[in-house]
Amino acid sequence: MNTEFIKRCWLEVDLDAIEYNYRLLKERNGGVDMLGIVKADAYGMGAIAVSKKLESLGVRYLAVADLDEALQLRNAQIKAPILILGYVQPEYTEYLINNNITASVPTEETAAAYSAEAQRVGKSLRVHLKLDSGMGRLGFRVSDPERKRSLEEIGRIIALPGLDWEGVFMHFAVSDMEGAENDEYTRKQFADFTETVRETEKLLGKPFALKHCSNSGASTRFPEFALDMIRPGIALYGFDSFCPEVELKRCIKFKAVLGPIKEYEEGSSVSYGRLFTNRRRARIAVIPAGYADGLQRGLTGQLSVMTKYGPAPVVGRICMDMCMLDVTELPEIKTGDEVEIYGDYNSVRSIADRVGTITHVISCAISDRVPRVYLEDGKITSIRTFRA
Repeated sequence: MNTEFIKRCWLEVDLDAIEYNYRLLKERNGGVDMLGIVKADAYGMGAIAVSKKLESLGVRYLAVADLDEALQLRNAQIKAPILILGYVQPEYTEYLINNNITASVPTEETAAAYSAEAQRVGKSLRVHLKLDSGMGRLGFRVSDPERKRSLEEIGRIIALPGLDWEGVFMHFAVSDMEGAENDEYTRKQFADFTETVRETEKLLGKPFALKHCSNSGASTRFPEFALDMIRPGIALYGFDSFCPEVELKRCIKFKAVLGPIKEYEEGSSVSYGRLFTNRRRARIAVIPAGYADGLQRGLTGQLSVMTKYGPAPVVGRICMDMCMLDVTELPEIKTGDEVEIYGDYNSVRSIADRVGTITHVISCAISDRVPRVYLEDGKITSIRTFRA
């Protein structure tokens, strides 16, 4: 087993934490099956390694955003069913069929094109019907007054040859947000969805094998919406639970090694724009992590990192490939020491709050050149590097 990687900056991914969250979320939702969201490189964690872990846990389905992401998993010998949540052009229907990938059907036009291509290939395409009960994105609109027209369209497409209607799903818009108005909207979405599913199953002449709608917010806050399987994304990685009673485990630590340390006189400035001026004789260290690695430039002036001797503030503007720390108060620190940028000291949630965004943005921003180091039982089990 190769556990070597260039120690510049790297992301440690605790697969045991993901397993803990997987089991906790399933238990929270009555033990139903799970569709694990691994789109966007598993929110930055690394889709292949995370998918292999979920597959070993018995995940019912995996979900990605597009065909390229699905093929990446198939090329890595991932065997679990894969649902593409986004739109795939019908000209790629043969790729979907031959690689056992499930497509979403958001419109009548899409269904007709998939059907035509499936007939041309002489095989059947497995599909999930996408309904829009208030997200305002992809899918047949099923809130009044649009439901009647949508049901007419759905009635036409379910009779099309070459399509295997395995499942039906929708997406909540505000299930992760507290407040009576948001809860009411979420419950209305669920009611419109389930009513439309009942009507559709009458037209289909049988129940869908898989009905799913519970994203991270619903998986934690509304377990009564679990249906046949839950579909958590960010909650699976422990960044947000949206419910105080659901205590998930964070799965990442973004680390770096300390570079050169230099002494600067009082009045000297640090980094671009001279935003920071030393008010005393200071020891300034460089760490090789910057915004090209995912360390948000917007954190300039509002971040400290954790060393083994205590926290050290980031000073001056964060650069593309590095940033600077004031280590004057940490006389024992030395070049080569490890520091933790995100993790136990700075949670991804707290980082997101500081730059006015969501946790997904922070984790997805960690770039490909940052090695992913996978841990189980506290030991490195695999590594993904930029060169792989």
